[in-house]
Amino acid sequence: MTAHPPPASAGTAQPVLRRGLTPAWVFALAIGSEVGWGAFVLPFDWLHDAGLAGVALGFGVATVLILVVGLVYATAIRALPRTGGGVLFALFSAGRIPGFIAGWSLALGYIGIVAMNASAVTLIFRVTFPGLLSHGKLFEIAGWEVYLAEVLVSILFIWVFALLNMKGVKFSGRFQFWAVVTILTCIAVLGVSAVYAFLTTDIELPAAVPPGQSLLTSVVVILAIAPWAFIGFDTVPQMAGEFGFAPRKVVGLMVTGILTAAVVYILMSLVTAIAVSSRAADYSDSAWPPAEALTDLLGPMAMVLVVVAVSAGVLTGLNGFIAASSRVLYTMGEAKMIPPAFRSLSRASGTPVFSILVIATLCSSTPWFGRAALSWLVDMTSAGITVAYFFASIFVISLASGRIRSAEAMAPSAGLKILGIGGALIAVLFLSLLLLPSSPGALGTESLFALIVWAVLGGALLGLSWPRFRTTDIDALHREYTEAEQQGQAPM
Repeated sequence: MTAHPPPASAGTAQPVLRRGLTPAWVFALAIGSEVGWGAFVLPFDWLHDAGLAGVALGFGVATVLILVVGLVYATAIRALPRTGGGVLFALFSAGRIPGFIAGWSLALGYIGIVAMNASAVTLIFRVTFPGLLSHGKLFEIAGWEVYLAEVLVSILFIWVFALLNMKGVKFSGRFQFWAVVTILTCIAVLGVSAVYAFLTTDIELPAAVPPGQSLLTSVVVILAIAPWAFIGFDTVPQMAGEFGFAPRKVVGLMVTGILTAAVVYILMSLVTAIAVSSRAADYSDSAWPPAEALTDLLGPMAMVLVVVAVSAGVLTGLNGFIAASSRVLYTMGEAKMIPPAFRSLSRASGTPVFSILVIATLCSSTPWFGRAALSWLVDMTSAGITVAYFFASIFVISLASGRIRSAEAMAPSAGLKILGIGGALIAVLFLSLLLLPSSPGALGTESLFALIVWAVLGGALLGLSWPRFRTTDIDALHREYTEAEQQGQAPM
């Protein structure tokens, strides 16, 4: 297994991943993957459960914690700027089984989010154009009616973005950038308009916290959703081997991306609070409370802006998570965790085409199960992705002790160790919020069952791949990767 192919003629050279991602595209990858359907639909629920003060302070605290994890990832990327970083950080610092667990967690998590975004496309149609796709009712699962037209539209969007990713990072990167510009522009216009309306008219804001609930409880309610709300910034290390710029720049990109997502969540909650004011009961039965309330406050153009923003958010999620999940599978194939076909690259675009095809095929089966059942899987994926946070932190702790070699000159230090320990503790906190029954963010019974099924399937796959996987020389592979990065030769 080599980091770069041996010299060969132009006709026989092995395809490699292309270093074509710009800083702007990486920033857009993070934001577009973080900000999706929930940012435009859930603020009404957040305000109901935590109040405006609880939402603002809760996201403020969550942002600080996520920033620590973001700095952990940025440090790990500087030390090992390779494709599928989330897999490699666990593999090189903790060994084969943790490496597989991290890869399996990330792959399933990202693929689940691709499927959920595909179903959100048809959900937008349900809300904005009721009845347009409600044709050919097939059956009902968990109270969700499944229509043939919606299934086909979801599958269509999955394959459109699969093909876009097969074309190469320049195509998917450009799309991601301009879609994120669209999202941020729409949010800025909504924010300015709503604040102006608040300052110039008599609007009463909702309660700071729900009646009978403490501010601390309100903050914990929001903190419990942080692992889900910020999922997306962690797609950056999966694409690190395709950076067309110095890895040290990723620190600023990671911090800016997380802060921007936090501003989006808080601002959308604020504009929803202004629009709803003290009339929450009027929107409790609405299919889309934030959009309806903003339309009542600002006029029909507000609905247009929200629809455009949420549509762009859903599509950037599709694009970003297909890219990230395909790189995770590619790296697992490189490390012999899964069949070698997953490491296949297109000669024309340098993209992991086989992995993308597998992802699109798997996701094409999910619309048939309905969005309600699919949500059980996606809720569970937060736990798996949080596990990857933990192993990235262990990697940084290993850097601090000098046990792990770094591609970039990085002396072991107490500061690195504190950062790694902080990241590990935050990962444990997030995992506790998801798994402890008393937590407001605890996974439901269906999601816990999905988690058990995921673990069993992962164990079975590990058992099947173990004879091949155990032959991977982890130390030699790590040495090969770091030396290739130091020489500026690695194509990954």
